[in-house]
Amino acid sequence: MASLGPKIEHLIEALRCLPGVGPKSAQRMTFHLLERNRDGGERLALALSEALQHVKHCHRCRILSETDLCLRCSDDQRRKDQLCIVEMPSDVLAIEQATHYKGQYFVLSGHLSPLDGIGPDALGIPQLIDLFDQKTIQEVILATNPTVEGEATAHFISQLAQQRNIPVSQLAHGIPLGGELEYVDSGTLSHAFSGRESI
Repeated sequence: MASLGPKIEHLIEALRCLPGVGPKSAQRMTFHLLERNRDGGERLALALSEALQHVKHCHRCRILSETDLCLRCSDDQRRKDQLCIVEMPSDVLAIEQATHYKGQYFVLSGHLSPLDGIGPDALGIPQLIDLFDQKTIQEVILATNPTVEGEATAHFISQLAQQRNIPVSQLAHGIPLGGELEYVDSGTLSHAFSGRESI
């Protein structure tokens, strides 16, 4: 294939870092931005640059935030004695949209995967243990994805909580094995959240 020029090819390759974007999709996006929507491309570049510069992780729950303490963690109206543990920030949004949960969150940013070199430290488990040891948490709700890795992660965390006599529940009913929370419809997720069971 003839070269399009290094800058165009660099943009195509850069767009491929997005999930689900292969070479053809990246090429279509590149041509669209350069031929039909340069203003949109400028807005995208500016928004991405600003987000990368200013967005970090909340010191308490580890969700993406523009401040040291996110809006949920600094909200005095939220329960401080419930802690819902999820794999990804998108899972927090899914639960917030589908349920009436008003407790705290802890975002693991993944799941245990020793083969990929992802151990407890990468998931913030030492920080989670510190939260448990503060003795303010009265219930841990495990909302990891119902995959093999998600279940193994949930089991590991449940043992840590139970060693500290913290009751643990887990989402139940209606979430398919192998599914991911952000793709489950809100009715199913709401039913699963309200029907959680102790483990």
